[in-house]
Amino acid sequence: MTTVATPDKPRKKGKAPRLSMLRNIGIIAHIDAGKTTVSERVLYYTGRTRSIGETHDGASVMDHLEEERERGITITSAATSATWGEYTINIIDTPGHVDFTAEVERSLRVLDGAVGVFDGVAGVEAQSETVWRQANKYEVPRIAFVNKLDRTGADFNHCLETITSRLGVHPVPIMLPIGLEADYVGNVDLLDMKARVFGLGDDDTAFEVQEIPANMVEAATLARHEMIEAACMMDDDLLERFLDDEGSITRDEIVAALRKGTIEGKLLLVLCGAALRNKGVQALIDAVCAYLPSPLDRPEVHGHDQHGEPAMRKAEDSEPFSALAFKTVHDPNGDLTFCRVYSGTAEQGQQVYNTRANKKERFGRIYRMHAASREPMEKCEAGDIVAIIGLKDTNTGDTLSAIDHKITLESVDFPEPVISMSIEPSSKGDREKLSHVLAVLAKEDPTFTWFTDVATSETIIAGMGELHLEILRHRITRDFKVGATCGKPRVAYRQTLGREVEINARHVKQTGGSGQFAVAKLRFVPTPEQAEFEFDDQIKGGSIPREYIPSINRGIVEQAVKGAQYPFPFVGFRAELLDGKAHDVDSSEMAFQACGRLSFRMASDNNYQFLEPIMKIEVLVPEEYLGDAIGDLNSRRTQIAEITDRLNVKVITGRVPIAEMFNYSSRLRSLTAGRGTYSMEPDGYEAVPSSVADDIRKEVEELKKAQGK
Repeated sequence: MTTVATPDKPRKKGKAPRLSMLRNIGIIAHIDAGKTTVSERVLYYTGRTRSIGETHDGASVMDHLEEERERGITITSAATSATWGEYTINIIDTPGHVDFTAEVERSLRVLDGAVGVFDGVAGVEAQSETVWRQANKYEVPRIAFVNKLDRTGADFNHCLETITSRLGVHPVPIMLPIGLEADYVGNVDLLDMKARVFGLGDDDTAFEVQEIPANMVEAATLARHEMIEAACMMDDDLLERFLDDEGSITRDEIVAALRKGTIEGKLLLVLCGAALRNKGVQALIDAVCAYLPSPLDRPEVHGHDQHGEPAMRKAEDSEPFSALAFKTVHDPNGDLTFCRVYSGTAEQGQQVYNTRANKKERFGRIYRMHAASREPMEKCEAGDIVAIIGLKDTNTGDTLSAIDHKITLESVDFPEPVISMSIEPSSKGDREKLSHVLAVLAKEDPTFTWFTDVATSETIIAGMGELHLEILRHRITRDFKVGATCGKPRVAYRQTLGREVEINARHVKQTGGSGQFAVAKLRFVPTPEQAEFEFDDQIKGGSIPREYIPSINRGIVEQAVKGAQYPFPFVGFRAELLDGKAHDVDSSEMAFQACGRLSFRMASDNNYQFLEPIMKIEVLVPEEYLGDAIGDLNSRRTQIAEITDRLNVKVITGRVPIAEMFNYSSRLRSLTAGRGTYSMEPDGYEAVPSSVADDIRKEVEELKKAQGK
């Protein structure tokens, strides 16, 4: 038996290339799986913090906002940096609640790797699937950490099964837990075939390396065989040797093959522990360094130059500078713009080029962030994740590049808001401040929008859910100290055309002097299978001069976004321009734009269908409350897909209109004596039933009447 008082001492920094020793990772998971707890332990063990901040005590470093500490959840992604031996690890801790999915989206866009944290009791949960799809979208290599194995009901094998069935990947454990629940005492390292038994109490800084318990030798031997087989599938030479003599394959060869499979996204290595009890975290940090990629392991970033030609940048300091702005945080002393540097270097005071805004920007101060605190830097280099003060015209998704080597990188996609509510300032002074504050919040959060309803003159704020809007309202009134009252939440309905229709639109006006003349014949076709609007120019023979055709398109889009009889944007249709007429003197771009607006108003007159946002829902309830929970969901127009067992609870999955889910959390608590939980995620739009359409029309008319319209 070998007693180890502390983990292997980190090696002193040597001459290894900086980029090869850099890891840019995110921590992703379902809400309450333990992401922030894992992050806090990583900071502690790497020496970044001297004490462990607990999420449940409101004292975590990463959850630094007042709202986060009060609620005990992560709302915004927080960045920090730590060192582990020769390695530098940049970490972004992301939210797990669906309302803040944009924070996960923009973080994964700029990361090289991720750690998926799973609840050892529940396994893969609804939001786990969402963040996994987001990571798939950006092809981010991942490893998995099965957390909370000390909890009652923990089941490591069940978690592996849900990873296979719900994520569609084959998990490869590189360690096995010794015991579960209250008997969870350590892990078996399948690489070295040794048991690491944790210290007494809650302290994992002292552990003992022992022989594998006799009752686990057979299972560990089989698991190691399967791990080596998975590794050898990554290398033909290793596979041939594996078939001849498994024992000839060295530890270093196994590690290299597992790393290759992880980086290529073909293997998901699985570790385990109980982060709250400080167990298994050091091995996780080792795995991050050993298996997740450095910037050098990731493909070159691609974009296009100022001429629209393909361009690329390598992760090298010698390349021209390029960076992507992925987050903006308001600060009275100057907004912080978070950037991932992909190539080149930039110093404090240096000018760069914003390719979207077509403007030069100057770097003020450059910081390495540690949650809310800042560490000044003289310059940023390829691979760095930094925050910059002084960028005036840079928003989320903008590319910053060298002035003489411009490039535009792929931006970040964000979902559309699904819920809105009115907001009314309390006084004239508050009215003057409100617009400024809303603009600040919209710059920070791409899933938050605001606008003035033309029909009612109300200011409307829109976001991803009730919690999202509630937190934004608190920020407006508490953080920015703007007096305001909010109306009831409303659903962000959309519309589509009910049927195909041909329109002859004539915009002809003569008021003395030059008039306005524009005639266009269009066919409008519903395309419910795709959300985007298409414009198809089918004119032959030049009946409308080419320079006027884009104006028709703009007019249609302008009217479709605004709505027609009802103030909901139209989606899912195609406009085919068939014919038209122009006048040598009276035709203009303005006239044809007005003709485009008119054509769509005519096409949508009594020819519309309301669409409502649909959510995927997962509800967990004890079996004795199953009937009541199902009855309530049925009353909310839920399409229940299946009811399954998950340990000691029933799991109801299905699809439900978000309009029916207001105040559902309090209703579920009431029905289940506080023991039920649920999660949702957006799942597209569907046509509303006729009875609901009548209610929508009535609600809009009553609102107009109340506003004196």
